[in-house]
Amino acid sequence: MPETRRDFLRRDFLKASAAAIGGLTLSTAAGTQAAAQELKTVKGFDETQTDIDPDQPWKPVSDRKIKMGLVGYGYCKFSTSFGLQNHPNVEVVAVSDLFPDRCAELSKVAKCEKTYPSLEEMVKDKNIEAIFVATDAPSHARHCIEILRHGKHAATAVPATWDNLDVAEELFETVNKSGLIYTMFETSAYRDNCFAMRKIYRAGGFGEIVYSEGEYVHHSVGTIGSYNGWRVGLPPQYYPTHSNAYYCAVTDGSFTEVSCMGYRSGLSPRPEENKYGNKFTSEIALMRTSNGGSSRMAVAWDIQGYYAEDGRNFGENGSYLNNAFNGSKEANALVSKLKLKKPQLPPGVAAGGHGGSHGYLGNDFVEAILLNRRPLVDIVMALNMSVPGVISHRSALKDGELMKIPQFKRKT
Repeated sequence: MPETRRDFLRRDFLKASAAAIGGLTLSTAAGTQAAAQELKTVKGFDETQTDIDPDQPWKPVSDRKIKMGLVGYGYCKFSTSFGLQNHPNVEVVAVSDLFPDRCAELSKVAKCEKTYPSLEEMVKDKNIEAIFVATDAPSHARHCIEILRHGKHAATAVPATWDNLDVAEELFETVNKSGLIYTMFETSAYRDNCFAMRKIYRAGGFGEIVYSEGEYVHHSVGTIGSYNGWRVGLPPQYYPTHSNAYYCAVTDGSFTEVSCMGYRSGLSPRPEENKYGNKFTSEIALMRTSNGGSSRMAVAWDIQGYYAEDGRNFGENGSYLNNAFNGSKEANALVSKLKLKKPQLPPGVAAGGHGGSHGYLGNDFVEAILLNRRPLVDIVMALNMSVPGVISHRSALKDGELMKIPQFKRKT
């Protein structure tokens, strides 16, 4: 039979995925340089424009330096993306990556001579107070549990957990028992619009949220290099936090039940060709929220010509969309008095990519440790953003069956 366009697209996708995975083992200087150049084209990292208020200077809360470890320097080089190595209250004292060439590069960028061949070795170092985890997504929960059990604060890239709900519960209990700081670096939480909506909501501008939307649209995400190919065939809702943050990081609420519809395009390996047995390239979730409202949260790998980490909220008193609030006369008056721009960051710390969110997430982790306070995206918010994706994918596999979502609440 003649090759169809769908066959061609799938074949091209698989070749690109294989090349990306194979690229992970490059150890030459040319390979490292090529990877760095390719990173510039990864969507999100190029979004550095952000709105910072010049009238809100950064104020130091301590002169103490936290002894920090960084682990993971894969395709996205995330461990140095959040400015921790440049923060005036941080001293990076150790770094780690499983690949020696990557570990050497991380050591150079972080300006830290001490290296470990694995996280399992790093956590034994009693000099380290906190570790940022930028390893493969399926290992985030397990690695954070290991860190916390060794008496160290933990921060992680997204998502907080993967497909195993027992591990999510174990992580939740480990954080609570440890008394240590845990946070997830969800970038949407510090995008300009989400930051503004959070301030408006806390001030009462929205009233109750009736309906919210979020979407993470990233074409052919499976072609981005990943350890053991974890991105290849990735179920979209296993990576839900960039969209879910547009409700959770605004209201600190959760999703209680979901009906999710899946769609399959020709841009993904067949189920028998990916480790997840996944057949979907887009998953659109309709969820009930903890305040009784509704949310539509979408994750899609197969939409061309559009990249988005974006969202909107619609409330009883007013709504926020197209980067502007509009509501009742009283709500508009209230919101007009709010400072909706982000404050300045510490000297030397850049706002960074994903809408200028990176530096704010790193700074929040540092100040949470110094002040012994709850970070914005704590274990409760992190799991309430991540776990709904697991249930959404299960719902999609059952043609949109309505399913309950486990709830995580702070213990008083």
